[in-house]
Amino acid sequence: MKQPIIGYHKDEEDCWVAELRCGHQQHVRHNPPWTLRPWVTTAGGRESRLGQKLNCKKCDRDEPKDFILPCQD
Repeated sequence: MKQPIIGYHKDEEDCWVAELRCGHQQHVRHNPPWTLRPWVTTAGGRESRLGQKLNCKKCDRDEPKDFILPCQD
């Protein structure tokens, strides 16, 4: 299921993690030559991808959320 990116944070290994609207998280690594995501290496690159949808396999498997979204009044 496709879910939009709403933010980012770094994990304990200093890797970038995308926070998805559904409440799940997904690593977004730039690890050439296997994974090419140079946009993740800069603040501007990450900001440019906010709202982009990623395939959330956790949603597909109906897994519990990784985090709770704050109330949006």
